[in-house]
Amino acid sequence: MNGVVDLLGRLTRNDLMGLARAADISGRSTMSKDELLTAVLDHLAQSDGDPHGEVPPHQPDASPRCGYQSERGNRCGLPGIDGSLHCALHSDVDLFDRVVPIAGRVGFDTWPELLRQLALGMYDTDPLGLDPVAAEMMWHVINFLYRDYFRVDVTGAEHIPASGAAVLAANHAGAALPYDAVMMSAAVANEAPTPRRVRTVGTEILNMVPFVSHWYRKAGGAYASREDAQWILGNGHLLGVFPEGVAGFQKAQRDAYTTQRFGRGGFVDLAMRAGAPIIPVAIVGSEEVHPVLFTSKRLAALVRMIFPQQRVEEMAVFINPLPLPVKWYIEFLEPIDVGPATDRPDRLTVLELSEEVRGRIQMALDKTLARRDSIF
Repeated sequence: MNGVVDLLGRLTRNDLMGLARAADISGRSTMSKDELLTAVLDHLAQSDGDPHGEVPPHQPDASPRCGYQSERGNRCGLPGIDGSLHCALHSDVDLFDRVVPIAGRVGFDTWPELLRQLALGMYDTDPLGLDPVAAEMMWHVINFLYRDYFRVDVTGAEHIPASGAAVLAANHAGAALPYDAVMMSAAVANEAPTPRRVRTVGTEILNMVPFVSHWYRKAGGAYASREDAQWILGNGHLLGVFPEGVAGFQKAQRDAYTTQRFGRGGFVDLAMRAGAPIIPVAIVGSEEVHPVLFTSKRLAALVRMIFPQQRVEEMAVFINPLPLPVKWYIEFLEPIDVGPATDRPDRLTVLELSEEVRGRIQMALDKTLARRDSIF
């Protein structure tokens, strides 16, 4: 056993996190390296030496290197998948849906190799602009916020399907930036039994601002349009939506964690047309990142002058330019089955399911808030 302890002790926190995820150790997202090591060793002792049972497929191996060569003679050289001579970029792994460490591990020390791949461009992007290399580089940045800054605690990740389309519908807040969309995506990538990408749809401003819109698309984001959403679900991906829209994102602090009206149920209509389950998601922490003092219609009018297509009636006014290090809680609730795909969703059913999703999220928010002692 001492040899096993020494071996595991040499692993990085990210490596131990991967073992903890495969072993389905609860609370792993908030554990330090030492705590992860202890939890993995405890699981080893309980499972007679098998640390992770069934290991998710398509894991990079640092030994063999990808032999792919471009027409210009540039060799790939990334770690092979499952001991093969093909890396995640040049194998049959669907990187537009699965989250797999392309460089064999997660960390900023892999950026030189990832930047090389970004410059060579020896791989494909999807029709909506997702660039798997750029997305992985942003994943490394987001993980700092996810693990060390917001210290996100995740429950219910087992409700994320291993494959196929699904709609993740969550409450919305943030005032300045959509931190909740980023943290929800990171939670699925880091905690789900099968790490997958969440293709979150955003409003006009995320698709119009120079540089921001470019990287938003590369990271896997999509425009809040029926066409983009249908493409995501039609290709079996996870669609992330925030049905409260701008009303939730810009609401005053007095309305914190009070879910606003879920529009006309467009997300339910999309789910029913695709036959995709709806997974309600309750997020606590996003409302205090930038506490809103008040909302301004004049400021919203100014924004509409600059971005005429932006649908906003009131803009939130807050003090802190940097996000507060609030502790987050994300709960993925049990999926709601919408039945087989249909071209003509019943309007009354759409509204009823929309209200059911809102009610479930509100109930989960209330329970989490009741047991939370501090925002930090």
